[in-house]
Amino acid sequence: MHLHEELGPRNTNISAIAERAGVQRLTVYRHFPDETAVFQACTAHWLELNPPPDPAAWAGIADPLVRFRTAIDEFYAYFARTHRMWSVSFRDVGEVAALQQPMAQVAAFLGGVANDLAAGFGAPADNDLVTPTIRHALHFLTWSELEDQGLDNNRKVDLVSRWLSCVARRDGGTS
Repeated sequence: MHLHEELGPRNTNISAIAERAGVQRLTVYRHFPDETAVFQACTAHWLELNPPPDPAAWAGIADPLVRFRTAIDEFYAYFARTHRMWSVSFRDVGEVAALQQPMAQVAAFLGGVANDLAAGFGAPADNDLVTPTIRHALHFLTWSELEDQGLDNNRKVDLVSRWLSCVARRDGGTS
């Protein structure tokens, strides 16, 4: 897990894992028969240590924009804490087949969060501008780009909340 975060998944091999653990490669293979098993174990352990924000934390907030700000603030704080792993995972996902399923699961989770947040605006799941705005705001790469531009998390949250507020006000939640 630490090698994935330090070197990236594509640069982490069984030899490096064995060396870091102080064991022979055969020992690693006894525990993990293939790369997929390594990724499953690493992903499960990493997510146990770094669980994403729980949508139940903001589910009871009636105002949809306040609910969105609360959710995005939690996700952006999470991305700030976990950015090293997300950066290398997004960088390597196209080159590491074993990484594609865990990343697809993350995308599905974020898609569900986006749909739930959009529903508060009366937005149909894929037929408006509200939903894509929320999906874009929830994406790690959006957070990362804004980070690269020097915005702190409060400014990031303000910016994406303004995007959403403008879209929701203009379209009334639908197109």
